[in-house]
Amino acid sequence: MNLRYKSVLILASMFVLIFGIIATSFMVIWADLSRQEQAFIARIFIDYTNVILLFALLLVIVPGVMLYNFFKAYIPPAKLLAEETKLILTANPDHRIKRTGASEIRQLAAIINTFADHYQALQADVEAQISAAKSDVEEERNRLAALMSELTESVLVCNIEGRILLYNNRARQLLNQPSESGTSGLIGLGRSIFGIMDRNVITHALEHIHHHLEQDVAHPVAHFVTTAKGGQLIRAHMAPVLDQQKEITGFVLTLEDITRRVEISSRRDALLQSLTEGTRASLANIRAAVETVLEYPNMDRDRINQFTKIISDESLTLSARLDQTMLESAEYLKTQWSLEDMLGSDLISAIQRRFESKLGIITKTAVTDKPLWLKVDSYSIVEAMTSIMRWLSTDFGVGEVGFDLQEAGRFARFDMLWNGALVDTETMRTWEQQPSMTDGENNPLTLKAVAERHAGEVWYQADKDSRTAYLRLLLPITQPETTWNLPIAEEGRPEYYDFDLFHQPGQKPELDQRLLTELTYTVFDTETTGLHPSDGDEIISIGAVRILNGRLLRQEIFDQLIDPRRPVSEESIRIHGISPDMLRGQPTIDQVLPLLFQFAEDTVLVADNAAFDMRFLQMKEAQTGLKFIQPVLDTLLLSAVVHPNQEEHRLEAIARRLGINIIGRHSALGDAIVTGEIFLKLISLLAERGILTLKDAREAAQKTYFARITY
Repeated sequence: MNLRYKSVLILASMFVLIFGIIATSFMVIWADLSRQEQAFIARIFIDYTNVILLFALLLVIVPGVMLYNFFKAYIPPAKLLAEETKLILTANPDHRIKRTGASEIRQLAAIINTFADHYQALQADVEAQISAAKSDVEEERNRLAALMSELTESVLVCNIEGRILLYNNRARQLLNQPSESGTSGLIGLGRSIFGIMDRNVITHALEHIHHHLEQDVAHPVAHFVTTAKGGQLIRAHMAPVLDQQKEITGFVLTLEDITRRVEISSRRDALLQSLTEGTRASLANIRAAVETVLEYPNMDRDRINQFTKIISDESLTLSARLDQTMLESAEYLKTQWSLEDMLGSDLISAIQRRFESKLGIITKTAVTDKPLWLKVDSYSIVEAMTSIMRWLSTDFGVGEVGFDLQEAGRFARFDMLWNGALVDTETMRTWEQQPSMTDGENNPLTLKAVAERHAGEVWYQADKDSRTAYLRLLLPITQPETTWNLPIAEEGRPEYYDFDLFHQPGQKPELDQRLLTELTYTVFDTETTGLHPSDGDEIISIGAVRILNGRLLRQEIFDQLIDPRRPVSEESIRIHGISPDMLRGQPTIDQVLPLLFQFAEDTVLVADNAAFDMRFLQMKEAQTGLKFIQPVLDTLLLSAVVHPNQEEHRLEAIARRLGINIIGRHSALGDAIVTGEIFLKLISLLAERGILTLKDAREAAQKTYFARITY
C-alpha cells in the first residue's frame, strides 16, 4: 500500500480511537451518576455547549497532531532508512542515506552512512584481493577468447543437451546466414544447436562417439556433412568433452563450408562426362575411317581423300575439345586456390621486409592516399618477387628498388621499379617462367603461374633513354569481408563463452519454478511514432539484448530501425531523435517482428513499463501471425516491489538509485541495455525479500499499484 494512503488510514484510526476512548469514559461516568447529578450536568451541557464542543475538539486535535508529527518524524523515515540500508548492502554500495525525520533518525542515518563508508572500503579491499587471486584465471580466459576470436576455423562448443557454450566469429559468420525464407537459426550463448543443424545428424554422431568410447578408442571423433538453415553444405568434425568418469558432458564442433567445393566438383564431373561423350563419338568416326581404309587398300584416290578428311576433321574437333576442357578445368582449379583479403600496403611491407632481411636490398614506396584491398595469396607473391629480385641483384647488381600500387579498374597495378641496369626482354621472360628459389630450394611456383593464379598478368618494361625499368603485376581488387556491426560496449574482447552452462537443467523445464538466476532473458525496448498504440501509432525502432547466467551479453544484440509507413510526431522526434529520413528505406514491421521473435525464442521477456511495449507487439499479432507468449517481467513493477517507499520508479530514477550510468537514453538499444543492468541488480534485491522464482516475481509484480496501468 502507498505510504500516503497508509498515513491517512493510521491518522483516521487514531482519531476514531481517541474519540472512542472519550465517549466510552463519558458513558461509564454517566451511568454512575444520580438523576439529580445527570440533570445538573445536562443543564451545564445545554448552557455551555459551544465551550464543551471546543474543549472536546481540542482534546481530539491536540493528541492527533502530536501523534501525526510523531508518526511523520519516525515511522516513514524509519521505513525509508531500512529500505535504503538494504539498498547499500545488496545493490549499490555507493548510495548514501539522506538525513530526514527526527534527530534520532538523522543520527542513525549518519551512523549507517559511516558504516557504509567502512563497508565499501572493506569491500573494495576484498575485491582487490579477489581480483589479484583471479589474475591468472583471467589471463587464461583472455588467451582463450583471443584464440577463439582469431581462429580461421568455425568452432562451437555445446553441452550434452545441445546448448551453445562457446562460439567464435567465424562460426557466427558461417551459421547466421539467412535462408531463402529470410530467416536463419541464430547462434548465441544458451541457444540450441538444433535450431541451426539437424538434430538427427548430431544425435547420430554422438552415438558414434559413444560407441567408440565403449570400445576404449583413444581419441573418439565423428565426421558428418549436413545442411545449415541458410542452405550451406557444411562438413563437421565432432570431438567429445568428457568428465572424470569418461562420460560425455558436451561436444566440440569444427565446421567448414564446402558448398563451393562441392559445386566445383560437380561441374568438373559434368565437364569430364561431356568430354568422354564427345571424345567417344570422334574416336568412333576416326576408327571407322581408318578400318575402312585398311580393309579396302585398293579403293580409288577420291575415296581415300574423303576418309582422310574425315580423320583430319575429327582429329581437329577432338583437339579443340581437349583444349577447351583443359581451359575450363584450369579455371576450376584456380577457384580452389586460397586467396585472402589483404591491404595492398601490407603486401608491399611484407615484400620490403623480405628484400631487406634476405637480400639486403634498399626499398622505398610511393605514398597512396586511398587504401586498396587485394584478393591475393601473399606467400606466393612474396616468394616469386623475391626470386626475381635475387636474380636482379646477383646478375645485374641492382641494389635499390621502389614500389608503387595504383588502382586500374578491377585490378591493381603493382610495380617494382629500379634505375640503371636494364634486363633484356628474353631474360626477364625466362625468369618469369622459372621456379622460384626459396632459401636455396626450388619452389614450383613461377611468377607467370602466380599471375595466372590471380587471373592477372605480368609484364616487363624498360626505357633505354632514362635507364629505368619496372616489372608490373596485375592483382585483383576486392572489398574486405564484413562482420556484424556490433557496438563496443566495454574494453577488451566480448565474451563468447560460458562454461557454467554445462550444468544447466534440461531444455524445456517448467519456467515458473525456475530460479530467476537460472533463466535466460531477452531485454527489449521500442521507440514509436507516438504514445497511443490504439490510435494508430507505430514502432519505429526495436532494440534487444540477452541475459544469460547473470551476465548481460552485449555482443548478442538486436537493433533495427523500422519504416512505420506513417508520419512521426514532432514530440516523439524531440524525445528519441529519429527523423523520417532515417526511417526511409528501412524494413517494415512485418519484416522485423519475425526476426525479433526468433531472437527472443525460449527466453523470458524483460522491459521497463512493459505494458506499453507489449501493447504495440500485441497490436501486430493479426498482421504478422506472431504472438509473444513468453512470460514478461517489468522492471517498473519490480522496482515498486523492492522499494515500496520510494516515490519515483521511472527508468532514470531506478538507475540513479542503483548506481547505474545511463548511456544512450531514448534509443531502443540503449534503453534495453540500461534496463538489463537494472534487472540484474533487482534480482538480488528480490532475493532479499524471498522472491526467488519466476512465479514469485510475477505474483509480487501483479500486486503493485502500477500493474493496473493499461494502454
